[in-house]
Amino acid sequence: MATNPDEEVVLAENKGNVRLITLNQPKKLNIISSKVVYLLAQNLEKWEKDEDAKLVIIKGAGRAFSSGGDLKMFYDGRTSKDSCLEVVYRFYWLCYHIHTYKKPQVALVHGISMGGGASLMVPIKFSVVTEKTVFATPEASIGFHTDCGFSYILSRLPGHLGEYIALTGARLSGAELVAAKLATHLVPLDKLSMLESRLVSLNSGDEEAVKSAIEEFSLSVQISEESVLSKQSIINECFSKDSVEEIIETFEAESRKEGNGWIAPVLKGLKRSSPIGLKITLRSIREGRNQTLLECLKKEFRLTINILRTIISGDVYEGIRALVIDKDNSPKWDPLTLTEVDSEKLDLVFKPFGEGLDLYVPEHEEQRWSGKYEDSLYA
Repeated sequence: MATNPDEEVVLAENKGNVRLITLNQPKKLNIISSKVVYLLAQNLEKWEKDEDAKLVIIKGAGRAFSSGGDLKMFYDGRTSKDSCLEVVYRFYWLCYHIHTYKKPQVALVHGISMGGGASLMVPIKFSVVTEKTVFATPEASIGFHTDCGFSYILSRLPGHLGEYIALTGARLSGAELVAAKLATHLVPLDKLSMLESRLVSLNSGDEEAVKSAIEEFSLSVQISEESVLSKQSIINECFSKDSVEEIIETFEAESRKEGNGWIAPVLKGLKRSSPIGLKITLRSIREGRNQTLLECLKKEFRLTINILRTIISGDVYEGIRALVIDKDNSPKWDPLTLTEVDSEKLDLVFKPFGEGLDLYVPEHEEQRWSGKYEDSLYA
């Protein structure tokens, strides 16, 4: 589908002291392109400095919040290994900015919220989901890794739920997101527009007032026995293992026990996923348990660039080809099996770039608005 150069991919509105930002590519499920990243960063930075801006609301047009990064953009840039460097760099800076934003934000999340798109939801102070919200981090399945701060976020979930979500790409509902504390409130879809109007009418950034307004429309969360969140003991037993091979072996043994029929389709997906994507993702989540947010973002940035540069494998491009380009769902992984993944080569993907080459994130107030991300990497 061709992109209309005049299409407003991000809509920014001022309503009194409230600022609204809408991801506006509903036909493309609000994918995150380089232009979207630029406009999001531009508006959020401007509003954080604007004394009249008290509350920021972010939402998605159509039936998605955001389906994540523009995979075709990465695929089209595969012959030039640094073609997507700037947008990746900007997006990681944006992720840090959202985590550390100085004004209250509300995400109104209807429909799909996946991968990088979910990084615009989970870290936000008030993340409101509906019964139609679907969350997932499916990157490992296509030869990529759990990125955009999720090695930090998922590694802090109870037990080994984070490893399970990252490796399997499991989909969580709105209620499950609230129960797992990946979202703050569940609001019925038919009340979402009323909530938005109520927040705008507050014309305030008072967090207690914002919270009370959201709670007026919120539902209590009930998790069913069928929910993966009710399978925590099995998940902890299997996904605490040291290697992907051991995880799959233990998970397979559990699948043969009575009442564990839910495991079979999950296991099938795991076995179809990129071996190198699974290995990188598990290691990243495990490292994330002992890393700060900034350390996780720097690590994930290195992983992203090294994977896109095909340092040890071209699986990410093969995964995108099979899913998005040819849509044959028959990727040919390299290496083909988990046992063939060379641990020493895996180390190369995690290796720091070196002084002045890693992700730069301004840590002091006087640096926040300097645009340093344009100057610091491979300048």
